This record gives sequence, C-alpha cells and structure tokens, in this order.
Amino acid sequence: MRYYIESDGKVFLTERNGLLDLPQEGEIPFKLEQIGSLATSSPVLFCVPELDRHPHKWLGKDEIVLLSNITTLVREAVYAGMPRVVVEGINSKEGDILLVKGSRGLTKGVWSLPGGFLRFGETPEQGLVREFGEELGVVAQIERLFCVKAKLGIRSQLHWIMVFYQISVSGKLSPDPDEIAEAQYFPLAEAKELLFDKLMQDVIASLSYSD
Repeated sequence: MRYYIESDGKVFLTERNGLLDLPQEGEIPFKLEQIGSLATSSPVLFCVPELDRHPHKWLGKDEIVLLSNITTLVREAVYAGMPRVVVEGINSKEGDILLVKGSRGLTKGVWSLPGGFLRFGETPEQGLVREFGEELGVVAQIERLFCVKAKLGIRSQLHWIMVFYQISVSGKLSPDPDEIAEAQYFPLAEAKELLFDKLMQDVIASLSYSD
C-alpha cells in the first residue's frame, strides 16, 4: 500500500531509486487520517497528516506534475485526488421530474438527472445551460440554486462536487443519441427509485419537502 499525503496543497514524498515516490508504511514520521482509496493503477490511500506546522518544505502538487523525477503513480495520485465538479438540473413538469439515460460514460444505461461536467472557465449556471443545449436540444433557464453536495464515488473512487439547480426549459426535448439514449418525465416517487445515484435520490426526495 502507498499513501498520498496532502496538506494545504503540499504533498509528502519519499525518494526511492532516484525518483520521488509515494511513501509506504514505515516511511511516514507522523500520524495520518485516512480519507479513502484513490482511482489509481496500484492501491493508494488519500490521507491527511497530523502536523504542528505548515509543511513548507514539501512540494506543491502543481509543481510535482511538472517534474521528470517522479513516478507514474505520483502523477496518477495527484490527478485522482482532484475533485470533479458536475452540475445537475432538476426540471419538473406537472409534478414529474425529467430524467435521462446515458448512452456512454459513467451514466451509460442508467437513469440520472440531466447535466454534466463543468468546463474550464465556466460558471455552474453556464455549464448547466450548455449541457441542456448539447444533450437535449433545449434552452434551460436557471430558477434557483437548490443545493450543493459532495461525495466519494463508490465505483469511480473520485471526489465529486455536485451543484443542483431547479430549472425550466423551453423547446422540444431532442436528445443527442451520442450522449443520451432516453429522456423522460417520471412522477417524483418513481424518479427517486429509478436514479442510479444515492445522492441524487436523496436530493429528489428532499424536493417534495422544500416545495
């Protein structure tokens, strides 16, 4: 087991065979809080160190990836430890909730809320409007920010930041088959059961209490 240890953007590494590498047990001179496994090719645990002061001498993770004398596993761990930000739209029509079934990627073959990854330089609102246009061929209007949630993905082992908006749409749903296999409105209770993601289920369940 290797340990990815980060504090304030600084990473603890050890030198092994002339390369900077992730430490193993016995190479760590402080206590750790283990957060979770990373999506890396070899087992790596993301950990937070218990330190008395800021680790000034440790390398910053943005510096590390530019170095030539680091192992591939270090690069993988830095990348895997970065949060992924996604935006999700809650659109209702006569009490029913719009769900989509992906035709590829993480949502292939399962029902989820429409939305997707936030693009570099976008605001969450811009990202959600873009996703609705690209995937469903409609114009989305942001009504309000509903909630912001976070989770560690069980399957993906990634850290997800999920921004949920209540929205309205104009235009006829025209799913792009390259991205969306189906798009359909379901009664709230049915939509909750169909959603593949537990966090999305909880958000939809809370919708009825907030209205």
